[in-house]
Amino acid sequence: MKILLVKLSSLGDVVHTLPVVQDILAARPGAQIDWVVETSFAPLLSPLLASGNLQRAIPCEIRRWRKSFWTAATRVEWRAFKKQLQAVHYDAVIDLQGLTKSAVVARLARLAPGGKRYALANQTEGSGYEAPTRWVADVAIAMEPHIHAMQRGRELCARALGYSVPSVPDFGLKEAPALMERAQAAPETIAFVHGTSRTDKQWPMENWIMLGRQLNTQGYRIALPHGSTDELATSQAIAAALNDDVPAGAAPRAVVWPRLSLDALTQHLAESTGVIGVDSGLSHIAVALDLPHVQIYNFDTAWRTGPLQRLTDANLARQLSIFAQPTPSVQAVWDAWLNCQPAPPSTSGMLPSQ
Repeated sequence: MKILLVKLSSLGDVVHTLPVVQDILAARPGAQIDWVVETSFAPLLSPLLASGNLQRAIPCEIRRWRKSFWTAATRVEWRAFKKQLQAVHYDAVIDLQGLTKSAVVARLARLAPGGKRYALANQTEGSGYEAPTRWVADVAIAMEPHIHAMQRGRELCARALGYSVPSVPDFGLKEAPALMERAQAAPETIAFVHGTSRTDKQWPMENWIMLGRQLNTQGYRIALPHGSTDELATSQAIAAALNDDVPAGAAPRAVVWPRLSLDALTQHLAESTGVIGVDSGLSHIAVALDLPHVQIYNFDTAWRTGPLQRLTDANLARQLSIFAQPTPSVQAVWDAWLNCQPAPPSTSGMLPSQ
């Protein structure tokens, strides 16, 4: 069976769709799965390609092409994309995006005899939806409006292909050859994912510094990724505060990672002890890597995009979301972190006075 998944963007949405591949393979062994994705997010699919779970990742630049459709360069790129997309005839084309751009891609894909196009029949809470996705589909599937973003995609594919959704999502990253071995550095490293495209999702810098100091007292080093000039400045400011009294020649308590490609950044996160971050694509990658993780929310939307709680053998939550307005306190995030892993013997439930 040949299946095409259409999930173009954004980073968090692509991460939430990863379990669909493992669900399909568990229910339809031997299925050949291709995935159309925006070029900037294609590196996230590299581990699935390396493991053989995904046959092809077909990159596209549809957002950029729409802004320059009249140019010769865009026409050349568009023809090359169509040729790659239409090289295979599919038994099922599943539009997991629910937008006009994904409907265009689904319509361009070629079907095998008896093949069908599937799509969402309705909008779900907090998600975008545009009518063309329903018009293009041979089968439009109605979904429960109040549903987690990850479960929406899994349910759509299960109903399209006729199987039951497995109880535990498998993102397919832990078994990937490039990510199987997590080389733990000394000291153990906690990544702070402070960057987000929306300023109203950010956590105050002074909170990151206070939390970092507490983690430093427990022997953790803080790692600070960044994806823009502004995020780099924030990473540097946090690192400077945490390293302000480090003796000359001593190991730093916080390090700023270099600007990394998405696949390299995923590898760096995989080698971390855990991640604490705001609601962003990188935080969702931490969930997919099954790392101890606390996700910070200033809005009550964790039910839709946050980690789904699973307990460890020690009856602790592996990953938690924490919500408060205007923003969660440092103490609340610290308590959540302690609940994500066994605490060191010297750790109390309260932060030291600052």
